[in-house]
Amino acid sequence: MNNVLIKDVVIVGGGTSGWMTAAALAKVLQGQYRIRVVESDEIGIVGVGEATIPMIQRFNQVLGIDENEFLRETQGTFKLGIEFVNWGKLGDRYMHGFGTIGQDTYTVRFDQYWQKYHQQGKAAPLEEYSITRMASKANKFMPANHEVPNSPLNQIAHAYHFDASLYSKFLRKFAEKMGVLRTEGKITQVKQREVDGFIESVVLENGETVTGDLFIDCSGFRGLLIEQTLKTGYEDWTHYLPCDRALAVPCESAPVLTPYTRSTAHKAGWQWRIPLQHRIGNGHVFCSQFTSEDEAAATLLANLDGKPLADPRLLKFNTGMRKKCWNKNVVAIGLSSGFLEPLESTSIHLIQTAIARLISFFPTQAFSEVEIDEYNRQSKFEYERIRDFVILHYKLNQREDSLFWKNCAQMAVPESLTHKMDMYRASGRLLRVADELFAEIGWLQVLEGQNMPVESYHSLVDLQTEADTLEYLESVREVIAKCVNVMPDHAAYIAKHCAAPKM
Repeated sequence: MNNVLIKDVVIVGGGTSGWMTAAALAKVLQGQYRIRVVESDEIGIVGVGEATIPMIQRFNQVLGIDENEFLRETQGTFKLGIEFVNWGKLGDRYMHGFGTIGQDTYTVRFDQYWQKYHQQGKAAPLEEYSITRMASKANKFMPANHEVPNSPLNQIAHAYHFDASLYSKFLRKFAEKMGVLRTEGKITQVKQREVDGFIESVVLENGETVTGDLFIDCSGFRGLLIEQTLKTGYEDWTHYLPCDRALAVPCESAPVLTPYTRSTAHKAGWQWRIPLQHRIGNGHVFCSQFTSEDEAAATLLANLDGKPLADPRLLKFNTGMRKKCWNKNVVAIGLSSGFLEPLESTSIHLIQTAIARLISFFPTQAFSEVEIDEYNRQSKFEYERIRDFVILHYKLNQREDSLFWKNCAQMAVPESLTHKMDMYRASGRLLRVADELFAEIGWLQVLEGQNMPVESYHSLVDLQTEADTLEYLESVREVIAKCVNVMPDHAAYIAKHCAAPKM
């Protein structure tokens, strides 16, 4: 029985993934392992304005990070959801808001009662039953108030926008206080054991050799260890998600500090808008087959809220994932493990869950193949299910103004996605498989927001009378409207609790 503990953990690459990994491992392993981050200031990181989903709160809580301090240090703002513009038809607008829709009652889910009466024109728009969506429209924000039970104010779910480079610095400071060592330098050579091909050490430009037992590849798209060294292979999903370029640029702030991300569909892709305290992060994700880089840059710059603060920076990518996220003694985390375009803000979350999974399967010197296989199985399931959710946005468009969107509407999609769409079309039924990331409420908002037709509803809805159900729907809508009225303005809340120093 080989249960010999490993001693040295080497993280190759810093950035968000490297320092999130270092901070989390330092906290959980409590100084019992040597943790070293090898990074070079000469190698740029992808870092842009980042948008997240609510699970990041759990990561910060595990580390013991104070929310207000974190937002001050990263020029952060709050996020209640994502607004999608032009994704169904040109001119359409809807939001994927966090948290709940309505309030479950009686026999079946709230949305089934709404489906019946929405089809009859007797229910309000879906957004009016969501406190995060209505608060977003009013530019209001407050965290959930757990002192008011059975109230929408108790159901507010939020995430953050922040500057990724400042977040990395914040986590580096945290990790180094916890004993993590940082080694500056470019890696020029990777040495493998002859007997099994495991990584033995990395050699730096200055000749220093850094040895380790477990190596974590946070080297970004290039995958220095997982791909360049171990030749793991990559599963390309460009046939489902054809965008292969992004241009990123910050601009001056707008007068109103919105508590949501915005995604606006253009001719051959889409543009993100992430409001921070000191600037707005913007980017144009596009398909190079249908538009040139110059045209994409012109589209981006023509749709900014204010003066650009830099020249647009180009990123090239192929959507997909490694055939193994854990190979031999290397675990790929972040962009080195795969890439799903940031349409639903899952990049940070995929780092977070990879770290949690690594902790769950933390190895000994034996590096059990059974456990490594299970780690890879779970990683693949997570990536594929998020992939399906992102594909849905493209597949479900009704745009007639460009060949790009017409191709997306006509493309074949994974059977797992087709099944979800068929179930929803038949009766508004929503399926969440196992522990996939996006719950029924997320799927509902995209399906409904992009005009997916529904032919019927759950039969048990008819157990309740029309009068009772309509009265209940209206009471939920009215309570949410009253709650939004008492919420503070988003900018005012930040000014009071977590304003960052002026840059």
